Amino acid sequence: MNTALNAVRREADLDYLASDPDDIDLIVIGGGITGVGIALDATSRGLNTVLLERRDFGFGTSRWSSKLAHGGLRYLTKLEVGIAMHSAKERGLLMEHNAPHLIRALPQVALLASDTNLVQKVAMRLGFIAGDMLRIAAGTSSKILPRSRYANKQETLQMCPTALQDDLRGSWVNYDGQMVDDARIVAAVARTAAGEGARILNYTEVTHAEGTAVEFHDAIGGRDLRVRAKAVINATGVWAGTVDEDIRVRPSRGTHLVVDAATLGNPTGALTVPLPGSISRYVFLVPQQYGRVFIGLTDEDTPGPIPDVPDTPEEDIDFILEAINHGLGTKLQRSDVIGAFTGLRPLIDTGEGGSTADLSRRHSTIEASNGLISIVGGKYTEFRLMAEEAIDEVLKRKGMRAGSCRTTNLPYVGAPTHPGSLRVNGADLAGLPETMVQRYGYESPKVVAAAQAAIERPLDKVAGLDITRAEVAFAISHEGALNADDVLDRRTRIGLVQRDRDAAEQEVTEIVEQMLEYIKENQS
Repeated sequence: MNTALNAVRREADLDYLASDPDDIDLIVIGGGITGVGIALDATSRGLNTVLLERRDFGFGTSRWSSKLAHGGLRYLTKLEVGIAMHSAKERGLLMEHNAPHLIRALPQVALLASDTNLVQKVAMRLGFIAGDMLRIAAGTSSKILPRSRYANKQETLQMCPTALQDDLRGSWVNYDGQMVDDARIVAAVARTAAGEGARILNYTEVTHAEGTAVEFHDAIGGRDLRVRAKAVINATGVWAGTVDEDIRVRPSRGTHLVVDAATLGNPTGALTVPLPGSISRYVFLVPQQYGRVFIGLTDEDTPGPIPDVPDTPEEDIDFILEAINHGLGTKLQRSDVIGAFTGLRPLIDTGEGGSTADLSRRHSTIEASNGLISIVGGKYTEFRLMAEEAIDEVLKRKGMRAGSCRTTNLPYVGAPTHPGSLRVNGADLAGLPETMVQRYGYESPKVVAAAQAAIERPLDKVAGLDITRAEVAFAISHEGALNADDVLDRRTRIGLVQRDRDAAEQEVTEIVEQMLEYIKENQS
């Protein structure tokens, strides 16, 4: 089981495709979380699968989320019980079976203070009780996700030190799943699919797609290829309409701010503040890796051309700061914002108008007149279910045969039950940086071992940041990164803060160049 993605494997897979094979069952277009999830589901059922991504894995919306595996609580307020239940079930699978090393319980803290009115306080408590019922119905143990509870003032301030203290009596605390990073989940799923036999290729831009073939350009080697398959799935998210022009996507803009955790007293809980007058929309302050906090988020209609990397409007920054300051005793200023990021949600355009916040997060499978199948909409947390349903639909529509879905309990690379982790135990992790273990789980010893053969000082930190030189090397040798930007902006999240990016770029570039040469010499 070879889960390594790198330049040498990529070239070998392209050579295979150039040989005009006639045994490919499925081509997936798009290397975000939906695309890699579909590739994993398909290849684990025995389908010969190829994934093509025009940029890098996790380049688009999949790296701009809130980094939460939501349990679907907010959808109950819209009476979308099905989505809420599916989200809760999928969250439980991720935390218990698929990726327990990458997703952990996060306390969400709702203040009982002067920032909320009585109706909002009652609504939050009832909502948290409903969240407990969702967890129980989904079969997720309270050992994985604790029950919601009351926290007194002292504990509340321990979790959120700069929270508003006016009339503070305590807080309601609910628990949800927090990803160590959304782009890391994409990389883990892609590598797991590669280990099952899928050909996973980045920097391959599809220029034409139909139901049984695609044409694409290899941006690294310059080749143009046409590849045939029994079925083709368009999983390009917000760009779905560029592959099938009959599809209408209505992008919704979600913005987050980045603040130093020290500015907010290094919180351990996610402060959750309702928008004035609302009982269903909130802004939240979430502690993250690298000593940062993310604050978000917006939900704004964003018509027009779809950019590769969306800009963050100043009005979004002002909106978030004003909203979160309702729950803070120590108010944040514009100068406290050290970074920001904005993603576009791929919502299905129903033609009914209204706010994007009110649009359903349901996903749909659409077949074009030329046989191309597209999957559109949905939520990050539900990517496994979306993939299962997409493959079931493809098999039915195309008359194809395959095994049953295996992804419900299939562990991703780094999980304690993944085959690559069988010879790893707690003692093997003891001497490694805690944050490395949080990002790589039971693969952490492999991260160090792979780097030791190729670079010096593998456990030294890069530019004084909380990431080791070994992790940069591993991104090139095993995670499909091909350049410094892939490492800075997706395999790690150094690039979210420009000053950190500037400090690390030269060292990262040197390691990348050294690793690319090492792989070429030792694996060709």
